[in-house]
Amino acid sequence: MATVNLDKVHSAVHFSVKHMMVSKAKGEFQDFNVELNGDVNNLEDASVKVVIDVASIETNNEDRNGHLKSGDFFDVENHPNIVFESKSVKKLSESEYEVTGDLTIKGVTNQETFKVHHNGVAKDPMAGNMVAGFDVEGQLNREDYGLTWNAALETGGVLIGKEVNLNASFELVIEE
Repeated sequence: MATVNLDKVHSAVHFSVKHMMVSKAKGEFQDFNVELNGDVNNLEDASVKVVIDVASIETNNEDRNGHLKSGDFFDVENHPNIVFESKSVKKLSESEYEVTGDLTIKGVTNQETFKVHHNGVAKDPMAGNMVAGFDVEGQLNREDYGLTWNAALETGGVLIGKEVNLNASFELVIEE
C-alpha cells in the first residue's frame, strides 16, 4: 500500500459562522495534518485522522483570533488540537462519500458526519508524483463542544450563531 502525505500548500480548512444575525464571520486553520490509511480510490475501506492546531486559527482580526484561542472558546492552552478520527465511510456515488467519526473539540467528543467529494487522481507535472484531491463539507453546533460564549444584541438575537459551516480541501501526495 502506498504512503499518502498531505500537501499543505494545496490544502485548506475553512469555517464560517453567522455574525450579528445578518452576515458571516469566516476564518481558517493554517496548521493541520491528515493521515489517510487505505486506498485513495476506495475510501470505503480507508480510515482517516485529521489533527488541527487550534493556535493556527486566522480570522484576519488579531483581537478575534485571541478571543477564539481563550477559555471563552477553544481554550488553546488546555486543548491545543481539534481531532477527527473516522469510524465508517459510506460510498454514495462514484465520487461522493459520507465519513462518520469522532470529532473532539475542547475535550468534548461527538460523532459527526462529513460529506467528502473525491476530485480524482492526477500526476503532478512538476514533482512527478500522483496526487489525490478531496473536498469536505460539514456543519456542527459549536455549543455541543462547550463553545457557548455569546452576547445579546440590542436589536434581538445574538452576536454569534450556533451552527458552524466547515469546508476543507485536501491534496494528498501518493508516494509509491
